[in-house]
Amino acid sequence: MKKRYLLAGIGGIAGAAVAYKLATREKETSWERHAAVLPFADRSEFAEVDGVRIHYQEFGEKNAAPVLMIHGYSSSTATWNNAAPRLAEAGFRVFVVDLIGFGFSGKPAWSDYTFDTQARMIVRLMNRLGIGRATLIGSSYGGGVAAAVALDNPERVEKLVLVSAACNDEVRNFAITKLITLPLLGDVFTPFLTGSKTYIKARLRSSLNSTNYHLIDEDRIAGIMRPLQSADAHRALLVSLKNWHAERIERNAPNIKQPTLLVWGENDKVIPIHNGRTLHRLIPNSQMVVFKNCGHLPHDEYTDDFIKLVVDFCKDQDSNSGE
Repeated sequence: MKKRYLLAGIGGIAGAAVAYKLATREKETSWERHAAVLPFADRSEFAEVDGVRIHYQEFGEKNAAPVLMIHGYSSSTATWNNAAPRLAEAGFRVFVVDLIGFGFSGKPAWSDYTFDTQARMIVRLMNRLGIGRATLIGSSYGGGVAAAVALDNPERVEKLVLVSAACNDEVRNFAITKLITLPLLGDVFTPFLTGSKTYIKARLRSSLNSTNYHLIDEDRIAGIMRPLQSADAHRALLVSLKNWHAERIERNAPNIKQPTLLVWGENDKVIPIHNGRTLHRLIPNSQMVVFKNCGHLPHDEYTDDFIKLVVDFCKDQDSNSGE
């Protein structure tokens, strides 16, 4: 009897904690609320695309060759904080974009947050910014989005850089994915996971190679967590996972005709290297570079080498777009 009362008491406390967490979280992510502590806040701009406020940052000269950089799942423009300014210094006009539902872009309840929807947003943002054609650089989930743009709107893509890119549905087999996409459980767990420094640190440790754990500090953790504390962000995270359909990227990879640079870490645990090798085999005009002692984030783990690689690829006059 006492044990039953104890369990009931624990259940009541847990239920109260969940209710409090859900009731006290922000309803919407606000750039204005965090702008004072955001890196490169002075570079932030907003454009309306299909009624959604899209956040992006711009670096470099207006007349330089345009490059769009697209972040990964649950990430934001912050993932390019080291790489974007360096790429601009190398002579490019760099746009770093927050996808719909992520970072400080809008998170509408009506969106399905699929790769195709995100790709359409990128193209329409390019229209708003007056960019006819650009090199796209996509990391992880953003790599899948960039590849979808290249497949659906090949005339808009000069060259393609896919960094540890999502190209199939293997991520749906992860235990954490299966857990939080279960009915109701995701709504309960997501606010606690995104609000936990311990969990974010563990995710970083699974993303980085062990030799690069020194990159995990309070500023990095805070930068990841800031745009993930609101109800609309939690909803977007869940819907994106539930509607994760990236298998067409791999299936249609032979139709990607643009010069494509595949960049992978040899010890990537998130999207293992066999995915990159498959894409390299399937994409006709592709080259692949593997970073040693590197995990899922080559652009962060070895920024200098990554920038040199991308600059050389983008400025290579011998490669043609094939269009």
